[in-house]
Amino acid sequence: MSVFADLVGQDEAVVTLSRAAAAAARIVAGDDVAAGAMTHAWIFTGPPGSGRSVAARAFAAALQCERNGAGCGECHGCHTALGGTHADIRYVVPEGLSIGVNEMRALVLRAGSAPSGGRWQAVVIEDADRLTEAAGNALLKAIEEPPPRTVFLLCTPSTHPDDISVTIRSRCRVVPLRQPSAEAVAEVLVRRDGIAPDVASWAAAAAQGHVGRAKRLARDPDARKRREAVLTVPRRLTGVGACFDAASALIEAAEAEAAATVTETDSTERAALEQALGAGGTGRGAAGAMRGAAGQLKELEKRQKSRLTRSQRDALDRALVDLAGFYRDVLITNLRAPVPVVHTDTAPQSEAAAGKWSPESTLRRLEAVLACREAIELNVKPKIAVEAMMLNLWRG
Repeated sequence: MSVFADLVGQDEAVVTLSRAAAAAARIVAGDDVAAGAMTHAWIFTGPPGSGRSVAARAFAAALQCERNGAGCGECHGCHTALGGTHADIRYVVPEGLSIGVNEMRALVLRAGSAPSGGRWQAVVIEDADRLTEAAGNALLKAIEEPPPRTVFLLCTPSTHPDDISVTIRSRCRVVPLRQPSAEAVAEVLVRRDGIAPDVASWAAAAAQGHVGRAKRLARDPDARKRREAVLTVPRRLTGVGACFDAASALIEAAEAEAAATVTETDSTERAALEQALGAGGTGRGAAGAMRGAAGQLKELEKRQKSRLTRSQRDALDRALVDLAGFYRDVLITNLRAPVPVVHTDTAPQSEAAAGKWSPESTLRRLEAVLACREAIELNVKPKIAVEAMMLNLWRG
């Protein structure tokens, strides 16, 4: 099966990347290749869930394919690349709110070495919009003067200057991805994950084209309960006090979800670091080594705290997307738009709301949710942003 099999609903992007991988294989073989078929820097853009990182990882695997860059998904190069163990593919997956300059400088330095497998060295940067200014400048220098047969693959929501600098954008080839249809998402859930067709169809619609979220909703009862709790928010906003209660409940649910996600990882990382520093040792100097390790443990705690904050914001954003979907359903019901609703299981509630709210007030409520998402992205304290949103939802 092709390495691009999990890239859902992106036929044009698959054609582009397949041609580039084939051209890259001809470059390795020493053949002449037409200019533009393959380049050293790429940007994958698209809405959340469109498969930006999936596309980047699949392309990196195709570059390592031992069958003339076909991306067969069966050879050793494809297997190790897709499994994340290939020696010539480096991944940057930000755990905190940003990607720092020191991490980027170290990555650029390692990317300067020749590929050990004799093909290509790929650097995959997920969420490249989180690059700090200094980190972006370090990456820019590497892109301007790329090492031979090194490819930089960046994933960003868009090519807006707030997401990726214009100077980096101008030196990269852009691969735009679209939000896949619910039908395409449901098909991959059935084919790849063995999920029942009716459950897959419901989850694909509720996830609004986000493949990972659809899989989570189909398989995780806790994820479904959290979604159901979010969709009851409009009915609970009966007064100012209820607005603040709903805001607190939403924040606390996001914090609990994030803590459950990172707790095990944090414990494992700390135990591994303490063991590496000699914790529990009885030999000469063991106690002194642990006393001198306070700085490293403090740095680990700092990274873990940043990761927790990012996880909390991601969990809260998923809840806000579900809430925006409800008000979107109310709006299209009110306007009798010829499009399906997102939350089919709450269609009676959205129809009832459409009978009470005008299209203008529904649109104001939808805009309040979107404004809350934007405020949090701009580092407004989540509790303040959510409380303001709840009051606007109540007032309409």
